[in-house]
Amino acid sequence: MTTPPRAPQDAPRAPDRDDLAAEPAVDVLAVGEMAAEELDGDELAADELGFDEGAVLPCDELNSVLVEDDPREGLWELVDSGWADEHLPELPALALEQDPIHRHKDVLAHTIAVVAQSPPRLRVRLGALFHDIGKPLTRDIGPGGVTFRNHEAVGAKMTRRRMPQMGYGDDITAEVARLVHLSGRFKGYDTGWTDAAVRRYARDAGPLLGDLNDMVRSDCTSRNVKRIETLHDALDRFEVRIARLAREQAAAKVRPELNGDEVMAHLGLEPGPDVGLAMKFLLELRRTEGELGDAEVRHRLEAWWAAQGSAAAPEKMRG
Repeated sequence: MTTPPRAPQDAPRAPDRDDLAAEPAVDVLAVGEMAAEELDGDELAADELGFDEGAVLPCDELNSVLVEDDPREGLWELVDSGWADEHLPELPALALEQDPIHRHKDVLAHTIAVVAQSPPRLRVRLGALFHDIGKPLTRDIGPGGVTFRNHEAVGAKMTRRRMPQMGYGDDITAEVARLVHLSGRFKGYDTGWTDAAVRRYARDAGPLLGDLNDMVRSDCTSRNVKRIETLHDALDRFEVRIARLAREQAAAKVRPELNGDEVMAHLGLEPGPDVGLAMKFLLELRRTEGELGDAEVRHRLEAWWAAQGSAAAPEKMRG
């Protein structure tokens, strides 16, 4: 087997991204990266996979490489030694021959570079490793060049099939397959997404959004620095937009602690403009000071109403 060219050893590493969930409002969209978690209990036993009892599972061997700061050497060793042919044949299959006319990057070398550039969190690294495995089955050379249409969907199906065979459990398999399926979604962002499209992207990714964006950020192995900077800038603006939309959504869901009937009963009002003004006051109070409790809110409402100097203010507040 001819060893594909290695990625340069000084290839840039993508820095860890700040957790989007640090912005409280973002929780409304269930976004933000989840902390790297222990996967104990989410792997199958050796005897369940047909291996000898006590044998090292393929998932354990792969994990030990992926969690290294720089996994490139280890990944190439898994390919060159024949380990991948036996346990993860989709990986060496990425070493596509270059067509002499329709030139395109070697997908195996690209994949290993993407893994190395991604943050050293196991779920992200697994997503990066599997994100292009659907390309050999979808590769087509036409007048417009090489295409891999729908390779993300095909790759997600392949991921769901392969990972359990290596010993991975249902949860991590489903999460990585989801990352693979969504890995190409951001490529259409520069065409001008509506707010609804941005919300849909965040909703579809759910708690995997931070990991997905880290994968997208790492999925650029171009030697063109400007191209890399353009992608990262677009992602930065995209994440800011998601946070803004989340805050707006959270604000839209905030309600006053008293409803209109309670306000009228407490102040002795009839339906009319004064009730609307009181509700606006209570809504602003909730947005600026949070939940205060029934007694404190009623006290603030009384003080606000007295300050209005309205002739309609009752001489005695009703409790």
